[in-house]
Amino acid sequence: MKTRRLGISGPEVSAFGLGCMGMSDFYGPADEAESEATVKAALDAGITLLDTGDFYGMGHNEMLLSRALHGVARDKYLLSVKFGAQRSPDGRFLGYDASPNAVKTALSYSLKRLRTDYIDIYRPSRLDPKVPFEDTIGAIADLVKAGYVQHIGLSEVGPAAIRAAHAVHPISDLQIEYSLMTRGVEADILPVLRELGIGLTAYGILSRGLIGSANAAKGGGFRSHLPRFQGENLQKNLRLVDALSEIAAEKGVNVAQLAAAWALSRGDDIIPLAGARRRTQLADFVAASDRSLSADDLARIEAAVPASAVVGDRYPAEQMGALDSERRLAS
Repeated sequence: MKTRRLGISGPEVSAFGLGCMGMSDFYGPADEAESEATVKAALDAGITLLDTGDFYGMGHNEMLLSRALHGVARDKYLLSVKFGAQRSPDGRFLGYDASPNAVKTALSYSLKRLRTDYIDIYRPSRLDPKVPFEDTIGAIADLVKAGYVQHIGLSEVGPAAIRAAHAVHPISDLQIEYSLMTRGVEADILPVLRELGIGLTAYGILSRGLIGSANAAKGGGFRSHLPRFQGENLQKNLRLVDALSEIAAEKGVNVAQLAAAWALSRGDDIIPLAGARRRTQLADFVAASDRSLSADDLARIEAAVPASAVVGDRYPAEQMGALDSERRLAS
């Protein structure tokens, strides 16, 4: 597995990271033994960046990772942890809290669940409109000084918040959705990141399974709430995936591998997250890490799935309105 640096101030990590959310939440029941085996297989394949959130399964994901990593030397992997989302015992989302005391409390519990002395990259999962962003970042900076956090990351914020955060403390990376079917970051978020030397960790590189998942056409579960998976939107988007599949077949790969290779091609400052919860899914990303795409390949891929042809937002309207990254796009 090749490596890349996560921004000019961040650590060196594997070219792909492992996104662990689906092992605990949102996509239906997962086999815990298989999830743990997938984490171990990722490490064996050279993947060093493991992405989680304290609200994925209300702590379940962190505890799962702790079990999977038991006995593994701490310098063999990096933990990227998101925090801030508030949830009730029945799983409902209650709001968001990124106040300084909440930051430090959340970190304390994550350290215990993960059975580690420090988090490599700690990031607020959203911008808290009730708290000045500088205060949130300043609280994490205090944790950096104390040795509990190594690097500060961001998630789903726009240019102004990126600049504000970076003025308080160097930022390693922004985590945001980026794929063939979600390319809004290219307009003015990615240029700001590159101006400031901040990396990008891209989640949703298969567009929530719209690309390459046999379950996408079935809908249901978390996907049923996403506009891209509803009614005629889904049928139109699947036709784009069909066009992409034809190119994949010509190149002797499957469509998920092709989309993952495209994500990897966007620049050495971009680390795609492999949202795999089974070893068979992980294998597609590992295979894509060795797949290079020519300029002609990229032109054909982007012609098959032009961003303007994708129908439906990536989240429901209420969630889109709460994303700092999207409010900027709508203004």
